[in-house]
Amino acid sequence: MALYLIGIGLNDGKDISVKGLEAVRGCDEVYLEGYTSLMSCSVSDLESFYGKKVAVVGRGFVEQSDVLVSSAAKKDVALLVIGDPWGATTHIDIMMRCRKAGVDFRVINNASIITAVGITGLQVYKFGKTTSVPFNDVNFRPETSYEVIRQNRILGLHTLLLLDIRQEEKRFMTVSEAIGILLEIESRKAQGVFTPDTFCVGCARIGSDDFVIRAASAKELKTADFGRQPHCLIVPGELHFVEEEALEIWKK
Repeated sequence: MALYLIGIGLNDGKDISVKGLEAVRGCDEVYLEGYTSLMSCSVSDLESFYGKKVAVVGRGFVEQSDVLVSSAAKKDVALLVIGDPWGATTHIDIMMRCRKAGVDFRVINNASIITAVGITGLQVYKFGKTTSVPFNDVNFRPETSYEVIRQNRILGLHTLLLLDIRQEEKRFMTVSEAIGILLEIESRKAQGVFTPDTFCVGCARIGSDDFVIRAASAKELKTADFGRQPHCLIVPGELHFVEEEALEIWKK
């Protein structure tokens, strides 16, 4: 008996590793956390390829419920994670809960957006802290993303911004919306961290065959159509000449 935390990659069901697929097919229960990212296939597609029923669960089930850990004490249970399991701190908490309960815990890694953005030509080891851009609410207008960009730029580092996903509301942030939020923060803080002229790289569906990457100023990317989500945004820091040359590809 064990709880398997299995990364299933960035695109569709076939991105799972052979090791991961074998584990899924050997489990008694299979869950998919549906709140940290999106895939280009349906749950039924996953079920067809995996040969298993897949239950989509939300943040509350994973973070607050004891079902996963208690079930794994009696049977083999899989929690599928889009990308790599360690792309979200939530899953570290699951490991800690398993250890505390004496439940066997196993991890099967996969591709992550944190490394997949290397296709832009920006060197992965030159990225600073990764942050997210959440949707604004009436009493919730966070500025963390702006501050992280500021701190990374002081060090000459690139910033990867992961864009908000609210699966239960079917709201998936676009590059345009993220830029709008950052510009609104700039209008209040006026520190020159993120202006209409800030050079950015917008990405969509990285890891799929129809990925889109565009490099331009914030004001230009704000009106660009990146197609369906998931999207992410990069604010480059200091560029090596090789990075500058690579980014020319995405300016066309």
